[in-house]
Amino acid sequence: MRRLRRLAHLVLFCPFSKGLQGRLPGLRVKYVFLVWLGVFAGSWLAYVHYSSYAELCRGHICQVVICDQYRKGIISGSICQDLCHLHQVEWRTCLSSVPGQQVYSGLWQGKEVTIKCGIEESLDSKAGADAAPRRELVLFDKPTRGTSIKEFQEMTLSFLKANLGDLPSLPALAAQVLLMADFNKDHRVSLAEAKSVWALLQRNEFLLLLSLQEKEHASRLLGYCGDLYLTEGVPHSSWPGAVLPPLLRPLLPPALHGALQQWLGPAWPRRAKIAVGLLEFVEELFHGAYGTFYMCETTLANVGYTATYDFRMADLQQVAPEATVRRFLRGRHCEHSSDCTYGRDCRAPCDTLLRQCKGDLVQPNLAKVCELLQDYLLPGAPAGLRAALGKQLRTCTTLSGLASQVEAHHSLVLSHLKTLLWKEISNTKYT
Repeated sequence: MRRLRRLAHLVLFCPFSKGLQGRLPGLRVKYVFLVWLGVFAGSWLAYVHYSSYAELCRGHICQVVICDQYRKGIISGSICQDLCHLHQVEWRTCLSSVPGQQVYSGLWQGKEVTIKCGIEESLDSKAGADAAPRRELVLFDKPTRGTSIKEFQEMTLSFLKANLGDLPSLPALAAQVLLMADFNKDHRVSLAEAKSVWALLQRNEFLLLLSLQEKEHASRLLGYCGDLYLTEGVPHSSWPGAVLPPLLRPLLPPALHGALQQWLGPAWPRRAKIAVGLLEFVEELFHGAYGTFYMCETTLANVGYTATYDFRMADLQQVAPEATVRRFLRGRHCEHSSDCTYGRDCRAPCDTLLRQCKGDLVQPNLAKVCELLQDYLLPGAPAGLRAALGKQLRTCTTLSGLASQVEAHHSLVLSHLKTLLWKEISNTKYT
């Protein structure tokens, strides 16, 4: 008993115990502060996530506006009945990256689909309660009542020429637009049908879908109502950051992209098959039936693929017709080449003497795609192929955007790359 008392006396009065007691309040304050900081940071992240989601994901507004116009008889389309009356178009996950272009995964007639709709007019903060009527007056204002079929066809042809160039194939494309407008096959195009198709043509991606509808690497159009349209289901993404929540994606260090690609991406032979499809898509964009197209945002986020690892362009928003890019560059004042940039990476040189943008792009599609494939294909490539593949990709990235050089080298370099990859993966389970 005496020993216990002596031990207690030593513990209570030793200098060490006094120091420990003196530090305890400070430690408690630190822990409370850290807990408060964690709660604050978590609350802030939740608020930012909710705010960004509420801003980006407004599919319900899009559906309300479209169905309002449909019930008024202003617009029409092949899926209007299913969307507005039968409610057979199911909206699922929000995939929007900008507020003005609503993108959702969905389900329609038992098929997975992508739902796309633009609502920038109705989101104008100054519009308030007049948002829907303003959309009616601005977006669905053409053609006007009294326009004949011949006038509408000429109007459509002029629009296609302005955006795709003066090509001999465009009258046939204009005729396809009329056939699409007559979705109920009654051999006449109503004003509502004409207004819907005209509004769709103003959407860059729809114009691209129309121009590339016979190509296997672009998503197939399934139906529309006004300027809302459905395409085939969302392809899988090749970008490793796609597995993260949208709020965390900008925080992903570039150095981790390769590692995530190795851990989470498809096996190398499947990546090679996707890459061959991407190269074929580049080929399709070069001197196709409806002109040449430029890829103006060449990132892995746009490299999609199906369940069988066939390439699908995930987003056509940043693919632009040559005529559109040249019109943007023509006579444009510049101080540096960065002033001559269309989209993210369609860049032309700046003539510093004339202070005007030149017409030819610095890099063609193939050179930009090969830069992308260096990071996508070289990690994990078979040892016997890595040196030859690296050499081919380096040669490809040096291609110039000058028309004369593209004509001379484009097809040859592209053919060598495809042959090299197919030789490695042909006659395997991956093909």
